[in-house]
Parts: sequence; structure tokens; C-alpha cells
Amino acid sequence: MAITAAPALIDTEQMRAIVCRSIGRPEDLRAGQIDKPVAADDGIVVRVRASSINPVDFFPLTRAGYTGRWLSGRGKARPIILGTDFAGTVESVGKAVTEFKPGDEVFGGRQGAFADYLALPESGPVVRKPSNITFEEAAAVSVAAVTALQAVRDHGRVQTGQRVLVNGASGGVGSYALQLAKVLGAEVTAVCSTGNVEQARSLGADRVIDYRREDFTRSAERYDVLLDVAGSHSWSESSRVLKRNATYVLVGASVFTVFGGGRTLTHILGARLSSLFRHPRFAFFIAKLVKEDLAYLADLLASRKIKAVIDRQYGLEQVAQAMAYMGEGHAKGKIVVRI
Repeated sequence: MAITAAPALIDTEQMRAIVCRSIGRPEDLRAGQIDKPVAADDGIVVRVRASSINPVDFFPLTRAGYTGRWLSGRGKARPIILGTDFAGTVESVGKAVTEFKPGDEVFGGRQGAFADYLALPESGPVVRKPSNITFEEAAAVSVAAVTALQAVRDHGRVQTGQRVLVNGASGGVGSYALQLAKVLGAEVTAVCSTGNVEQARSLGADRVIDYRREDFTRSAERYDVLLDVAGSHSWSESSRVLKRNATYVLVGASVFTVFGGGRTLTHILGARLSSLFRHPRFAFFIAKLVKEDLAYLADLLASRKIKAVIDRQYGLEQVAQAMAYMGEGHAKGKIVVRI
């Protein structure tokens, strides 16, 4: 059954998409046919070539996500297309668009990326794809790399010469955080599992701690910034390795928290309360996708100062398997969906 959108965005053509209609699990997802969008006067339509999986993509499947859609739909939960990261080719543009033209290769972030086509404003989070990276590499950037950038630059305030520890340096956000801290001139220690030690070294880590063999919170080392992607230790444990005026940044939340368990919420509240009375400084944030940050990352990708780390690739019809794999929590970098 086709999903009807606003009349201005309807086209008689159909496309494939992964649509969330109710509370569920990743294994319940299937690709279906819905109406293909058309460009608004100030917008573009992108033929999506690749996307990737992020924790935020699980949220619409939860009770909280369903309730939000139910409230915004005035008593009827509106179906939505899943997926956020995208890379592809501009298919069409609105009459007021000046930045893009059909055929341009672009990447960015917008809900609805698990589909053949995606519509968004020209002013939205979309920029040109560097010519020296693939669609798959570009699709592995937006959410994870912007989150890492804002964690490192804006909230961690990493400076040249500082000592930075990245806990959870092997996943999507962590692999970018490691690289971006190096770009900003920091000395980086990466914490990851045994199987990811060599990957962390190849991304530029000055030191790598295998958490299966060593507990970094028991180390005598002290750091200026701790970027905690994994959330594997409490605030009191993690703060042991921080200098007095250091910054502790809790980055995002795990898939496991999305599907039950309040561990991350407890972690956030405990850290926030403790930091009110003593150093180090605590920061937690929700990343915002903005064009300027994507443009900055595009320049770094083009110059090969950072790169996407891709673990596995799936087809659109395999989104359920891709999300289930991410839910296991052992991905080395990003999980890409080819479309």
C-alpha cells in the first residue's frame, strides 16, 4: 500500500524504501514500494547510491519513537522511511536551486535514506562528494563523523599537544574521533578490543590499549580529554585518569540502550551531578548535522587526512540483517547499505 505524503511532494512513480509503521525489531523490516518524491522549489532529489547504519536509525522502532510520531500525527502514527546517511547523484532540482545541478555527486544526512530517492532542501545537510572517494565511503561519513567532529572540536576543545584518550576507538564514531583528534594535533591513546588494535594504529593512534588485557582506568597516565564512545566505565572510574582541568565527553548512546536498559542514562546523570561539584568538566550532547561541518569533513576526506572505515556492506533488501549486526556491538567502523 503506497504511503501518501503532502501533495507538493507526490509523484506517480514508485520507489523502494524501508518504512517503519509501528514498534518493532530490526528483523521485522522489509523493503516496500512507496511514492517517489519530487523536488520542492528550493530543494533537490538525490538518487541514493549508498547509506549506512547509525544508532539513531533504531529510534523510530522504539515505543518512544512511535509515541512521538503518534503525537505529531494527531492520534495516528505516521509511517517514516528509515536511514539517515546518504551518498548519491542529484536527480532533479527545484527552480530556485543554484548550488546543485542534476548529475552532481553529493553526500549528507537526512531521514529517509534507506530508499532509492531522497528529497531535501538545498540549504540542508548536503555537500558535494569528493571525487576521490566512493559512494560507499561517502555514505559512511555524515552522522558518525559529524558526531565525532563536534565531540572533539566543540565539546572536547582539543588543542595541539594535548593528550586525548578515545574509549571505543574502533566503531564508526570512535574511528573518526581518533583521526580528528590527530588532525587537531593531539597525542591520542585508543582503547579497543584485541581484534581492532591494528586498525587503531593504522588510523594514527600513538598508543593503543586492548581493554581485554588492560583496564585504562587503572593506568597511571593522565589525559586532558577523554572521549567516551563506549561508555564501558562509570564516571568515577573514568575520571581517575583525567587531569584536574580535563574534559570528559560522553559521546552518543549505544544500540543496546535503545532496545532496553537505562545504563547510559544512569551514566549521564551520575557524571553530570558529580561534575557540578568537582573537576573534570563533563559534556554530553546530541550532534546536529549542518552543511558547514559536512563541508569541512569533505575537505579532510579529499586530502586523505581522514578516511571512512567500512566493516561490512549489505543491499537494501538486507537492512534487517545489517541492523541486527550493528546491534551485536562489534562492528569495526561503519556498516554500509548499498542501494
